Amino acid sequence: MTTARPSTVTSLHVRSGRLVELVLVLFAIGIVALAYVNVGIATRDALPTDVWWHVGIFGAFPLALHGVLRWRARYADPLLLPLATLLNGLGLVMIHRIDVARGLGATEGVASRQLMWTGLAVAMAAATLVVVRDHRVLRRYTFTAMAVGFVLLLLPMLPVVGQEINGSRLWVRVGPLSLQPGELAKIALTIFFAGYLVSTRDALSLVGRRFLGLQLPRARDLGPILVAWGLSVLILVLQRDLGSSLLFFGLFVAVLYVATERTSWIVIGMALFVAGAVLAWQLFGHVQQRVTLWLDPFAAGQSDQVAKGLMGLAHGGIFGTGLGEGYPTITYFPASDYIVASFGEELGMIGLFGILVLYGLLVERGLRTAIGAREGFGKLLAAGMSFTVALQVFVIVGGITRVIPLTGLTTPFLSSGGSSLLANWVIVALLLRISDHARRPVSERRQDPTKDLAHPREVAR
Repeated sequence: MTTARPSTVTSLHVRSGRLVELVLVLFAIGIVALAYVNVGIATRDALPTDVWWHVGIFGAFPLALHGVLRWRARYADPLLLPLATLLNGLGLVMIHRIDVARGLGATEGVASRQLMWTGLAVAMAAATLVVVRDHRVLRRYTFTAMAVGFVLLLLPMLPVVGQEINGSRLWVRVGPLSLQPGELAKIALTIFFAGYLVSTRDALSLVGRRFLGLQLPRARDLGPILVAWGLSVLILVLQRDLGSSLLFFGLFVAVLYVATERTSWIVIGMALFVAGAVLAWQLFGHVQQRVTLWLDPFAAGQSDQVAKGLMGLAHGGIFGTGLGEGYPTITYFPASDYIVASFGEELGMIGLFGILVLYGLLVERGLRTAIGAREGFGKLLAAGMSFTVALQVFVIVGGITRVIPLTGLTTPFLSSGGSSLLANWVIVALLLRISDHARRPVSERRQDPTKDLAHPREVAR
């Protein structure tokens, strides 16, 4: 006869992952340094004399943010910061390469200004981590975020500060600075969507009639999605920007699907957007021009922007011409709207796929954070932030490769522009904050400041 051994309960040690993060950040900085050296040797047949100055300043930014994470969010996801660092650094290298091709020095080129914006964006991310000690506090400002988001979207329409560039009215100029407030609006609207849907998702997912296998909502529950649809069409009409319209409406439908788990909302959302796009195509000339350019980019008598981008990608082939060996300046806006084509020419299809894999990993870690969050608001906020990055990459890469009509959105972390860098680094900071709460041991967690209960189905699990 055997006697049962007494059972013991031990606490599971949760690794913070900060050492892994530090190693990966240093690895990312090393890749950026090698790429910078490659550009110098290819364009000037000499090692750049300022390589350590540029790489040193750039590398100090993510290392400083790593220190903030050790201080304020030591259980945050260890892959988000290295991925953002590598993407941001590769963008700086390509912008510097284009400056060299244009004969611009360090003081007059775009790369030095982009480096300054990188420092400011990383500082904003650090401030977000310090100020937002618990992401659930943001739920208190659900409707404030809605108001801020709408104001930011409408700012470019003001007669004094609003500015139209390349046919789209998306910019606000304040003195020497030119900002794109729509980049910051996507963060505010994501907070609003997450806060609103976490409170109303039961009515949106459980109430309604079934028709042809779809759960149709009640008429009064269609109000939020109709408002989002109307806003996206308004952006398309007034600001002449198909990309932002697709981004904001797609963001809302994605968060709505995550909240309700109802395929019917995807079908309804896509039907509404297609109807709005077809109506805009029939009524507005600038939309017709974009569609015509999409259908036949090589036709005579129209812009050759898409055609030159496609020829640049074709010139790169599978393996690319090599950093510094291509002709990216022939393409319009090679450092901003068409920086993906610049990478495709010099790094080839393999290099461009590698960059898309980096984006895929960034989105995957964001969605993993959403799965790990133990309350509804954090799940929806992390999922919304991740879908924002994914949709923006799809819209810009799809436009350059003729999957969809061309738009004027920036590629996250890669394109030149301060507004985009600020917004995307804040998104990374919020994902880091949510992942820190999700991975933190129960004994070290803060009490919920908003009494945000999890969804009943989550509690049942």
